[in-house]
Amino acid sequence: MVIKGYPNRSAYLPFAALILLALVWGYNWVVMKVGMRYADPFTFAALRHTLGALALFAVVAIRRDSLRPKAFWLTALFGFFQTSLFALPTWAVHLGSAGRTSVLMYTMPFWLLAMSWPVLGERIRGTQWAAVVLALAGFIFILDPLGLRGLKASLLAVGGGIGWAIASLLFKIIRKRHEIELLSFSAWQGLLGSIPLIVVALIVDRTGPTWSASFISALVYNIIPATALAWLLWLYILHNLPAGTAGLSSLVIPVVGVLAAWIQLGEQPGTLEAVGMALIVAALSIITIRGVLKGREDPPAEIPQGEGPPAQRITPEAQPPSSTETSPEK
Repeated sequence: MVIKGYPNRSAYLPFAALILLALVWGYNWVVMKVGMRYADPFTFAALRHTLGALALFAVVAIRRDSLRPKAFWLTALFGFFQTSLFALPTWAVHLGSAGRTSVLMYTMPFWLLAMSWPVLGERIRGTQWAAVVLALAGFIFILDPLGLRGLKASLLAVGGGIGWAIASLLFKIIRKRHEIELLSFSAWQGLLGSIPLIVVALIVDRTGPTWSASFISALVYNIIPATALAWLLWLYILHNLPAGTAGLSSLVIPVVGVLAAWIQLGEQPGTLEAVGMALIVAALSIITIRGVLKGREDPPAEIPQGEGPPAQRITPEAQPPSSTETSPEK
């Protein structure tokens, strides 16, 4: 079967897309750190998400898909937790380490596990408990309660992960009630979620960004590869790989973020911080391997002929392909 807008399926293309996505999103933590040398974090976040949403709208228009929003108020609420609250890890990168922020942000699956239990009745089972314990131990090492080094930045990054988890939970609820198109939904939530960022940026940033070549390059990277292209890659991956295998990106991205920050920015983790990061990555590994094994039993859904993945329709009865699929930029 040929997917409109993409080359013929190959056994290797989805994995190549997975690697490219992990590199794009992982390296973006360093790019954001560079960009915020020239701009307030709220201004940078507002510009990134507003222009990124407009780029997604352009893709929707080129495809001649419907631009009409569905479940408007739920989309706006999702946009607040998914996009508006992404200002928290952006602020964390501005204050602290890009590598540590990327690791703490990607603790989202563990917060989602905790929230899904009381809200959706999805109990934590078996190896998930081991992952939660490892993740909590990693938090303790990274936060270093005795020294409290970089506490504000760490808490902001954790807050971003919690906001992402709430958004993921909302997305599960939205999909149970409404038929949506992922690309259009992402564009609308990005635009609506950008409004609070624009308001805050106008209040706290009186001077505006310094429009240097480095800042423009960082902003363009965030708009095109890290938002528009990354979402197309992510949807392509979801439609061609089992959900558990697609979730490998959640493991690789913070690893790329830590290594890139170490190489380019000289952010060498301390001993306790490195141990904490390793524990969280180990916890993510458990969740990922569990998802891969489960994904072998659940092959990717077929796409109707003539429809490409960016316009995937999710009906109220559809099963969620991944618990972390709602992140267009992390």
